[in-house]
Amino acid sequence: MDKETFEREALAAERSLYGVAYSILKNQADCADAIQSALLYAYWKLDTLRNEAYFRTWLTRILINECYRILHCRQRETPLEEYLADRGSLTETQPEPTGVFEELMKLERKLRVPLVLYYVAGYSTKEIAKMLGITKENVRIRLYRGRRALQKQLKGDDGI
Repeated sequence: MDKETFEREALAAERSLYGVAYSILKNQADCADAIQSALLYAYWKLDTLRNEAYFRTWLTRILINECYRILHCRQRETPLEEYLADRGSLTETQPEPTGVFEELMKLERKLRVPLVLYYVAGYSTKEIAKMLGITKENVRIRLYRGRRALQKQLKGDDGI
């Protein structure tokens, strides 16, 4: 794959990459960092891509790994809002998000990521299984459970 093809394919995948990153990180700034790092890494490792037909799947897997790395680093940090709230300096509360996407972001990650990969990014269950390192059947189960949990949330049922 040459530089122009890489750029074209990366731009074509940009929207789905953002959806995947946001479903894991829930933060726009971190999403931008993750996508940029994933693209840079993918470009450096382009010679390891065995089949150009699987470029988007390969790039998405790199992005997922980068998102998990960012989450791991984030676990050691305390957000400024929490720091200030613990000290009584933050009196304003954040409004609750509304809408389907916001409710989707409230789901636990193991249900949220397959839903975004399947419905937003358009990957097949086979591709998702390969990206997440789980079986196709497990992907189907997570999609089912995720849809069911999302439906309960949208109906206002707190018994999830």
